[in-house]
Parts: sequence; C-alpha cells; structure tokens
Amino acid sequence: MRHKSLISSIVEFVTEPFTGGRNQQAPDIALMILFGAMILFGLLMLSSATTVIAFQVEGDSYFYLKHQLLRGVIPGLILFLIAIRTPYHFWKKMAFWMLVVSVVLLLLVLIPSFGEVHGGAMRWIKVGPISFQPSEIVKITFLIYLATWLEKKGVRGLHDVEYGTIPFLSIIGIIAILFLKQPDLGTLLVILAISFLLYFIAGAPWKYIFTILGASFLILLVLILSSPYRADRLKTFLSGGDLLGEGYHINQAKIAIGSGGIFGLGLGQSQQKYRYLPEVQGDSIFAIMAEEMGFIVSAVFIGLFLVILIKGFNIARGSPDEFGRLLAAGITIWFVIQAVVNLGAMMGLLPLTGITLPLISYGGSSFAISLFAVGILLNISKYSKRRV
Repeated sequence: MRHKSLISSIVEFVTEPFTGGRNQQAPDIALMILFGAMILFGLLMLSSATTVIAFQVEGDSYFYLKHQLLRGVIPGLILFLIAIRTPYHFWKKMAFWMLVVSVVLLLLVLIPSFGEVHGGAMRWIKVGPISFQPSEIVKITFLIYLATWLEKKGVRGLHDVEYGTIPFLSIIGIIAILFLKQPDLGTLLVILAISFLLYFIAGAPWKYIFTILGASFLILLVLILSSPYRADRLKTFLSGGDLLGEGYHINQAKIAIGSGGIFGLGLGQSQQKYRYLPEVQGDSIFAIMAEEMGFIVSAVFIGLFLVILIKGFNIARGSPDEFGRLLAAGITIWFVIQAVVNLGAMMGLLPLTGITLPLISYGGSSFAISLFAVGILLNISKYSKRRV
C-alpha cells in the first residue's frame, strides 16, 4: 500500500500541473508542445553537430548530448515541474532574496577559489564536481526582482526621477559592473535589453527611455573601443575582416548556412562541423542546423520564436495583475532577444557576441534555467484571461 501511495504521489506531482484547478485553467498546452518540440529538435541537432568535436576531444561522439541530458535536461525538468506547479505570486515574495542571490553569485565568480576561468573569462563557479554559470541564474532571478520592483513603483512612480529613474539605473548599474568584471558583455546586453523593454512596458516616459538608451549606447561604444577583442569583433562585422583571422568564424558560419541550400545536406552530413566552424556546440549550432536541414526547416525554426513572442505577450496581456504581466513579458523578451542576437550574428546581421541559442545550444546551466523560466511562463498562463 505504501508503495502504491508513493507511486500515486509521484504521478500526481507530474500530471497535476497540466490540469486546471481552483481559480486557474489548464496551462497553454499549445505553447507547451511548441517548447517540447523545440527541445527535442535541439537535442537532435546537438547530437549531430557535435559528433566530430566530441569524438576528437573527449573520445565519445555523444559526450555533449549525454552531458546536456545529465546536467541540463534532468535538472531542468525538475525545475520546470516546480515552476509550473508553484503559483507565480510565490516568486514575488522571494524577489528581494533573489536579488541578493544574483549579487552574491556574481561576486563569488570573481573569487579565485570559486571562479573558474574558460577562454580568458571568469564566468563559472566550480564547487567540487559541480560547475555552473551564475549569469544564467541571474537572468531569471534579476528578472523576477525587476518585475516586482516595477509593479511596486507603478506608472506614477516611474515618472518621478528620484523615486523611479535613479533607483532603476542604480540597480542596473550594480549588475552591469559585476558582469563587466567577468567580463561577459554579451549576457549583459541581453539583460539590459530585457530591463529597458520592461521599463518601457511598465509605463516609463519616452523621454527617460530615449535619454537612457542614448547614454547606454555611448557607454557601450566606449567599452567596445577600449577592448581590443571587442573592437576587432565590431571591425569584423563592419568590414568582413580577414577570412583567416578575425573574420574566420563568421565567414565559416556563412559558408555552412549557404551550403545547406533549400533542403539541406541531410542530418549528420555537415562538412563544417569537421573542425572548420568554431563553437558548433554553442553559438554556432544554428549554422550547422541550416547546413544539414536547409532553408525551409531553418525558416520554420525561426518562425517558432515569432509564435513564442505572440503567445507570450498574449499571456502577459491576459495576466490578472501587473507582476504577472511584467514577468510573462520579461521571459518572452528574454527568449526572443537572445534568439535574435544569436541568429543575427550567425547570418552576419549582428556582431558576434558568444550568446547561445535558447534551448538548443550546449550548456547545462542555460538549459536548466530556461526550462525553469518556461515553467513560470506556463504557470502564469493558467491564470491568464487572454491566450491564443
């Protein structure tokens, strides 16, 4: 009997989030299926894109796929179930402590005994056999805090420079300084984009928004020009760069995308993954996707993010309170902005930033936290009055 009770409890824990309850409806099943299909397709593409580098570097053709399943999918599904079961208002109560966690994690990564260096940047925390990227956790913790803070200030508060604008810039400034210390300008740009768009959605005046954006652009330009490798990336974007030097990465990505044609070379048939194209497991995975699957599949894949944008904003508009509206909008903006930055860089429309493709690129921390965010968005959809 106890055995049956345990099994029943597990089954109830897994299935309950997908049914309606008191004061709530079933979550947006269509959006859930869309995310599920994207995840399965991403695992398929990760397996195909990394077979060569995984075998040459790790001696196991499925090394990256196994690690994604172990460190990303499994913890991510647990976080997803927790998030979709937990009423989203709970995270509002935890907002301040989430801000504290964000700052502490970004400080810990700078301490040599905790931080781990990869590629000249200290962006990982390693504790025994476990390593993770604090920046991925900060994306959701800071977003929850920001949604809570903006709701508390209200439209009237955001029109007051001392009460709204200066505190907003101060909070953003602290997070920005900590990210620049790593350095991780790419992730910082995503967080800034989310923050400014939420600031606008919450009702901040246009004149404040344009002033902040203008000042941010000037600061960003200084940061880029004062850093040789960032300046090289901008120069490469503007001029194309040396095909065997600074422009190698983007040119190999263009070759991969162009080689795919309309229908692609076929799953597993990429030539660029044979160590021609760098970072096939990370920010370059879309180029391998386009090479193997072709224009039509790639266009459909890009279209999925447009669907996410529409459905996410509809969930936000139908949210019963301002916190839910801002949080749903923020999560939606996060996924779409990150996808736009990654896809734009691979197609030569934006400079390379190292930003990965959500739910597709390799990275346990990113994958798990993204699934957590999906769970929160679907939980908000249970209460939303406007869904398509």
